[in-house]
Amino acid sequence: MAFTTAEIAKHLDGELVGDAAATLKGFAPADSARAGDLTFAENDDFFVRAEKSAATAIIADKRFTSAKKILIRVANARIAFAKAMALFFPERTFAAGLHPSAVVAPGAQIDSTAHIGPHCVIGDRVRIGARTVLQGGNFIGDDSRLGEDVNLFPNVVVYPRAQIGRGVRIHANTVIGSDGFGYVQDGGLHRKVPQIGNVVIGDDVEIGAGVTIDRGALGSTIIGKGTKIDNLVQIAHNVEIGEGCLLVAQAGIAGSSKLGNYVVLAGQVGIAGHLKIGNQAIVAARAGVMNDIPDGEKWLGTPAQPDQEMKRQFIAIRHLPDLLKRVAELERKLGARRKRRGAPK
Repeated sequence: MAFTTAEIAKHLDGELVGDAAATLKGFAPADSARAGDLTFAENDDFFVRAEKSAATAIIADKRFTSAKKILIRVANARIAFAKAMALFFPERTFAAGLHPSAVVAPGAQIDSTAHIGPHCVIGDRVRIGARTVLQGGNFIGDDSRLGEDVNLFPNVVVYPRAQIGRGVRIHANTVIGSDGFGYVQDGGLHRKVPQIGNVVIGDDVEIGAGVTIDRGALGSTIIGKGTKIDNLVQIAHNVEIGEGCLLVAQAGIAGSSKLGNYVVLAGQVGIAGHLKIGNQAIVAARAGVMNDIPDGEKWLGTPAQPDQEMKRQFIAIRHLPDLLKRVAELERKLGARRKRRGAPK
């Protein structure tokens, strides 16, 4: 697919500096760009590399100028990069229809514009909205609701009564609505507590591959509008996640914890159960959170603490070897002094 620089600039609401009729046939990083490619530069180092590359044009912030390349100057190069990538590499489209190998319960309602791929199983009273795609090998449990423009990648499993909003993308091998990990001690046995709730996923959520989201024991596990969940994340029963949150790979949230809006959990963060994480809180990678976090705070470490407090502890730990040496030297000198004075040991 090819575009002129003028067309790209218009699409990005950018300012074109240079030949408006130049043809762009691809998008590539500076290190591998060829003539006819568009590249981007979000900082000075990237811009130097882009100017030296074979790329025909560069997306860059408005402050940049060049005597060598066509520029498309924008307010934010990173945002423009995302828009341009979507233009050059559009999402795969799926034709409406039902694959012959799909198994659909008589009571299911599937919009005529939806795509149901091979070997899908759709339970009773399921409702599937317009333009929704089940790519293949998907299981949708009884009484589930999938909104418009949902895209389930291969082998996604949706347990009964799940509610999935508009524009949701769920990547391969993710499980929505499996049993929460609920047991009660009964003599020498772990007696299972029936998990009879469901999962509710808001609009515009994207969920990575291999994610597990447990349904509520009672009530719902909730994922808020616009939240993005990376691969291999575990979300336990009755967790509530607000809008616009970012959960990075291998994070885990124990049962009944609540995250506010625009919370960021970095990789491998663990959140204990029944906690409250405030709006716009940030938890650094591999932190173990054992306490509530107020709005807007950044915590790190295990057990996690506010960042300034934890950084002071990290600095103190770095000084420990020298401090131990000094203490040992003082003890040696004090012991020698006592011996000279005949002091008892």
